[in-house]
Amino acid sequence: MLQSAAEGTAGVALVGGDAGIGKTRLVSELVAEARGRGFHVMVGQCAELGDALPYLPLADALRGADPAVCAAASGRPLLGQLLPGTESAPSTGLTQQRLFGSLLGLLAEVQPVLFVIEDLHWADRSTRDLLVFLSRMVQSEQVCVVGTYRTDDLHRRHPLRSVLAELKRLPTVTGVELGPLGTGEMSDYVASLGEVGARELGLIVSRADGNPFYAEELFAALAEGDTLPDGLASLLLSRVEVLSEAGQRVLRAAAVAGRRVEDELLREVSGLPLPEFEEAVREIVSRGLLKVDGYGYAFRHALLQEAVYTDLLPGERTRLHAAFAALLTSPAELAHHHLAGHDLAGALAASVQAGREAERVGAPAEAHSHYDRALGLWDRVADAAELAGASRAALAFRSAVTAAASGDNHRAITQLKALPPTSEVSERLAYYLFETDDDYESAVAAARRAVESAADERSLARALATQARALTHGPRGDELEALAVRALEAARASGARDAEVGAMLTLATYLEQRRGDVARARELAEAASATPTGDLAMDLRARFHHARIHYEQGLLDKAAEVADEGVAMALETGLKWSTYGTDLRFLRFLIHYAAGEWDHAEAVAASFPARPGTASEAVLSSFALFIEVGRGLPGVERRLGWLRPFWSEELVLYMSRGMAAEHALWHGDPAAALEHVHAVLDRLVPGDNGALRVATVGLWALAELGTAEGADELLARARHVLERGLHGEPIHLGPEGVAWGLRAEAEWHRVHGRLDVELWRRVVAAFDFGFVYEAARCRWRLAEALLAAGERDAAQHEWELARETAGKLRAGPFEAALLEFGRRARFGGGRPDGGRPGGGLTAREAEVLRLVAEGLTNREIAERLFIAQKTVSVHVSNILAKLEVSTRTQAAAAARQRGLLT
Repeated sequence: MLQSAAEGTAGVALVGGDAGIGKTRLVSELVAEARGRGFHVMVGQCAELGDALPYLPLADALRGADPAVCAAASGRPLLGQLLPGTESAPSTGLTQQRLFGSLLGLLAEVQPVLFVIEDLHWADRSTRDLLVFLSRMVQSEQVCVVGTYRTDDLHRRHPLRSVLAELKRLPTVTGVELGPLGTGEMSDYVASLGEVGARELGLIVSRADGNPFYAEELFAALAEGDTLPDGLASLLLSRVEVLSEAGQRVLRAAAVAGRRVEDELLREVSGLPLPEFEEAVREIVSRGLLKVDGYGYAFRHALLQEAVYTDLLPGERTRLHAAFAALLTSPAELAHHHLAGHDLAGALAASVQAGREAERVGAPAEAHSHYDRALGLWDRVADAAELAGASRAALAFRSAVTAAASGDNHRAITQLKALPPTSEVSERLAYYLFETDDDYESAVAAARRAVESAADERSLARALATQARALTHGPRGDELEALAVRALEAARASGARDAEVGAMLTLATYLEQRRGDVARARELAEAASATPTGDLAMDLRARFHHARIHYEQGLLDKAAEVADEGVAMALETGLKWSTYGTDLRFLRFLIHYAAGEWDHAEAVAASFPARPGTASEAVLSSFALFIEVGRGLPGVERRLGWLRPFWSEELVLYMSRGMAAEHALWHGDPAAALEHVHAVLDRLVPGDNGALRVATVGLWALAELGTAEGADELLARARHVLERGLHGEPIHLGPEGVAWGLRAEAEWHRVHGRLDVELWRRVVAAFDFGFVYEAARCRWRLAEALLAAGERDAAQHEWELARETAGKLRAGPFEAALLEFGRRARFGGGRPDGGRPGGGLTAREAEVLRLVAEGLTNREIAERLFIAQKTVSVHVSNILAKLEVSTRTQAAAAARQRGLLT
């Protein structure tokens, strides 16, 4: 709009939004931009004074204007009366028409002009008339008029409503409605305010409801230990206090109900006659405090509900909660109102019932919350076991199981450890300890206790199946097969289908990895997922392993089919954050990624949490880096920053820092890549499968650095996986594992300057069974080896195949590397500048240069890019040398002159 005004097309923008949504910030940015473009800026503010001071924002704008505007205004007597040193309002003899004409003449004289009128919801009648006049009269002048107003202050009889409706029909007027920020945008904004933990961030984002001002207040309050800041509470309550007595009564009742409330329920609790109730609700809705929501009403902002609720007197709050409890039938709502109304016995009974209902409908997180609330009340209620219909131990057990089903295995383990070690408790403890991969010996010990204390055949079958599973990652694998077979026999004899499936899956994994009997493993996995067990978590586990075995053998179509079934089941049953609900989702992503279906992979990754708050969310978030790094998408480093607090989780560390290493390599920073590689390897146990890929990436980094130091150790880590596994015996890896092992050997030779054509052919062939991207990346190395061997035509052929794949995948960094290689090899299609921004700077150096130009120190750059400060120092030295300057200031100036900062 500023550009249009500068070109002689005047316009008016009417910017609406709730208080705190960002109207003032938007206008501030616009004012700064206008001044930068040479505009004369006039900013006036309306005040909550009614019609007592007409033209107040015009007077305010003239008094704060630049000298040119003031000089032009002083030459016009009607406007001059509004300047400092004169009366604050026009004289009684002043006609509105003459004043408007004077203002129009002023705007025409001092063009271009930006005229801002803030808080139009408080505008007096004369100011509203002025806005209508300007909207209709400015046409070809270099004038931009902007008005802001609060939508939440526009009740149905507000005088500005009709004015806005009239003006928005004019061609010169543009309506701009600022809505709440999305969750991702709010997360970014809150993170920009300062350091905040994942849990606190989630709390602020959920409570702020997309409102930046609310978020700022909550962030500040968090630092001071407050719940609802006084300033924010006062702002919110000021809009409640203008309601009629009946309106305030209804709104207080609605606040006790929660964020939403049904119409009939609210009327009953308010106690008002129907006509008076309806008039009160109409008033509340017209003022934007409540909005119609289906068959009832919802608070426009969660914080408004909180402010009204907090403002209630203790007795008033208790009575209203009791009134709602007398009318409700939902156990979850009953539990809430009983507890708030100090009916602890009622709250305990309702909480247990609510937990059972949540379990029944597939909402484990909610079930865990209800059970935990009941457990918290247990010692304060007489006859708690009778009210709950279960013992305290039984309820705590269900709480632990639902915690695990919602993805919180650590919470489940803590709760189970506090219970008497019955067979059932010990079996679940062993099961969850195995899944967290925290303590192998404790898992085995718990499983043994479960077997020894089993009271019947079904319990024994489950305990044996879990004991066999606990041995999967340990040195006593020779015991596993016999235990699994024994568990199968016990499960079939007792009809324990869940134990039977668990034993089948453990046996399938053993046969696949220890014996190399893939065909039998697939048969077992398929049989395990053929019929439901009655245990949803076990059914998901069966589908995951069924899909995983096919994936690791390169049978991607079948793997995709089974994984899709599993993901659908996890979503439908509320178990998407359970161990295998999470695993199935990232496996489905990996199948897309491996098969070269990168558009689908990116779409799936978009559903993964951007800023994780739990370990399960962090696992999924780290997998999104595959596609983001591969395509060179923006936001990789931001995601890495969000994942950093979860690097204590081994899988998150392995995935995120492993992909950070590849990201650094694509950006010309092999030293940083090597730091990430060593950080991962330092945490992985020798023989862990993950070491194979990470060590190979480390060898790639050494080849780029041109040094063989540490290459033998990296190759040894890779060979350890293939030859000795975790416990001194080789693991039968699938085709992908074999391919990575071959690539590690080929990269080790490349580190030592040997480009082995036949070895790279074997690597390409090993990946070329369905792993599209990896096969193409190895063709790149094969092309280099062929070119070095003098087989130019064969090299160009492999290069063209790799380029074709990179183009289809839109793998930007890989494609750029291929173009650079093609330019050097003179295959055609390379960039004339060698793909190097700044005639010699690497991509990482260009990135560092931009941050140097922003004035960041080496330490700040290191934190921003997740690399060592020493690495930054090396990059800065290289930049200074390549730009032929001696200081950072000179480097920034040279970069701007050469256009290197775009």
